[in-house]
Amino acid sequence: MLLHPERRRPGPPPLRVDLRRVLLAGIAAWATALAVTVVLLALGRATPEVVVTCSVGILLGGLGLLWERRNRRAYRGED
Repeated sequence: MLLHPERRRPGPPPLRVDLRRVLLAGIAAWATALAVTVVLLALGRATPEVVVTCSVGILLGGLGLLWERRNRRAYRGED
């Protein structure tokens, strides 16, 4: 393959994925982790940094949703 790259078969086309579903699943996972860490923090088994980390995960997921909404046509190849 390295000596004759022209013999290489073309890669498969990229899989179309609904980024909104992926982002919402990630946000749900971070929200679940946040709920668990808040309980652990109340019991004295976690630190505030863990709660902040989960909160930032939710915030970044929200920013991802905003990006997805603005760029939906571009990443889906719709014109």
